[in-house]
Amino acid sequence: MLQIQTFDARAGGNVIYKALAHPLAAEAIRRLYAAMPGPVAIYDPDGLADALMAMYPTEVSEVFVHDVTLVGTPRAGRPASPLTGLPSSSARTILIAAFDAGRIAARIAHMVPRHARIVTLDEARLPETMLSNRGRYLDKVNFATNFAFFRDADGMSSRLVSANYWANYGATTVRLWLRLFAGDGSELATWEAELPEGPGGFSIDSRAVRERFGLAPFTGQLFVHAIGVAGHDVVKYALDTYASDNGASLSCTHDANAWPSDRFAGLPAPRPDETVVLWLQNSHAVPIPAGAVSLDRMGSERPVALQREVGPFATVALDVADFLPGLQWPEQIELRAGRHVVRPRYEVTRQSRVRIAHMNVERDNLKPDPGIPALPAAMGRGYILPFPILPKSRFRSIVQPTPMATTQRELPIRMDVFDSNGTKQAESFLGRLPRDRSIALDLDAYDVEEGHAELVYDFREGGEADGWLHALFRYEDRQSGHVAESSFGAHIFNTAMTYRDEPQSYSGPPPGLSTRLFLKLGDGRRHSFATLIYPASGPWHPVSSTSLLLHDGTGRVIAEAPVAIACSGSATVWPHRSFAAEALQAAGPGGYVLIRDATCRLFGYHGLMDEAGGFSLDHMFGF
Repeated sequence: MLQIQTFDARAGGNVIYKALAHPLAAEAIRRLYAAMPGPVAIYDPDGLADALMAMYPTEVSEVFVHDVTLVGTPRAGRPASPLTGLPSSSARTILIAAFDAGRIAARIAHMVPRHARIVTLDEARLPETMLSNRGRYLDKVNFATNFAFFRDADGMSSRLVSANYWANYGATTVRLWLRLFAGDGSELATWEAELPEGPGGFSIDSRAVRERFGLAPFTGQLFVHAIGVAGHDVVKYALDTYASDNGASLSCTHDANAWPSDRFAGLPAPRPDETVVLWLQNSHAVPIPAGAVSLDRMGSERPVALQREVGPFATVALDVADFLPGLQWPEQIELRAGRHVVRPRYEVTRQSRVRIAHMNVERDNLKPDPGIPALPAAMGRGYILPFPILPKSRFRSIVQPTPMATTQRELPIRMDVFDSNGTKQAESFLGRLPRDRSIALDLDAYDVEEGHAELVYDFREGGEADGWLHALFRYEDRQSGHVAESSFGAHIFNTAMTYRDEPQSYSGPPPGLSTRLFLKLGDGRRHSFATLIYPASGPWHPVSSTSLLLHDGTGRVIAEAPVAIACSGSATVWPHRSFAAEALQAAGPGGYVLIRDATCRLFGYHGLMDEAGGFSLDHMFGF
């Protein structure tokens, strides 16, 4: 496993990791290493040496620290030496493993042997023109980055869609720095794109990129760095994967979550007539060693390793049947990724239709929370995981509870079923599901034509919980055979009381009791839609006060349509039905709908649907 710290649930992403992992930083560090005469010693004032050596290994003779409690502890593969020993070092290069290291270098200059010179990670800084905050290099807004699975090959194309939501936080001039990597990890293209000055929408289509740069077919990844941002250091997007050869395939997913994890979960095993491929995409400039990544049946603890190296920034297709032969749906698969990849995509092929979805981070820093079973009545039903029941006359709706933390030994849960008017139609206690038990619940059994269901904790037979409750959702068109799937985790919704940062807010402290959801528009052949759910842990406003705000490509609101959703109810909205054709035409290719509600927190799933029975579905993102 790479010895890197990428993300903390409370502090967020580790900005030092992102500063080291940037492709331009990788190039600069290689140049820095090439110019360093050996032997090389490291002074590690901030604890970066392990991460630096994990991502950019080089021969090191000594590692020095100034904290006496760290002397003798392992650092970059060496026992740490006291900084007072620096004057007697035989090293010709002293690498200070820190950014903004001028004062540190000046402080120890008198201790450096005459035969040695000092270098620092400031030589691996991004250019000043790529910094959102030039006054503080390790500000999170300087590293608003993400990866996207990106393909234009074999009749399949990709389209990334988002909006300049940073403009809502005061950003004035935002642009994207983009680098496209080929399947072998080589650079295919690097370019920049200006975003609208206001909160306008934008898209990046693989067909346009391929035509612009004269590229051969490719399946790789797109690195996205937003520059000039404010308020958010996360690049959020929706990603459509569609058949560009007039085929039937259509699916969507969303941003890759920019922080590599040790494990991911929520990968379904194939049905007998399906092929499931995991797209393994190296997020770093160092190879993934053979044996460092493996797949395992959830709860089995018998991982099967990938016995080959994966090159820097390379993309590899792994057929899960090659690793776990005979394993079939509804079994689930865990990926042990060793912090080499961001949230990976998987692709399911069935009867010539291809769909794509994502795995989720399986956390390794959780433990059962005794406060959850003891939540007071004021918190109502506590944590809720809502998901839609699509119209039963056309679709099958299926849910699979999914362990999503290495410490989750069981899931004590119940399913509550609601119609679209918010009336509870049924509940089903699922028991204390063991980690290694995979089930698939067909919502047909509850005879609700349209609405939603919620997974909640239920401790009637005891059990433990940590608040990280997840599930897979699968939807099958009874006529066309098309399938879409998504996954998400539980939150506390719509209560004035708070518990451990819940109900979550988009950008401030809890409770988050408002809605800002992004809905892209259709593309001519396909109509976009969103299923909006009004989940409530306890009593809240009886009816939502929701508005659909149609924006044009500059971010200007050009039309508005009201929507009223009953508490614990749901509604499906279609922009082409809510707005006049003239308004949609005026919105243009950069137009989108912002779903806004100042009275409650809605949760939504969005997608596209065509006339041939193709559709896509994934959960929405907000800002």
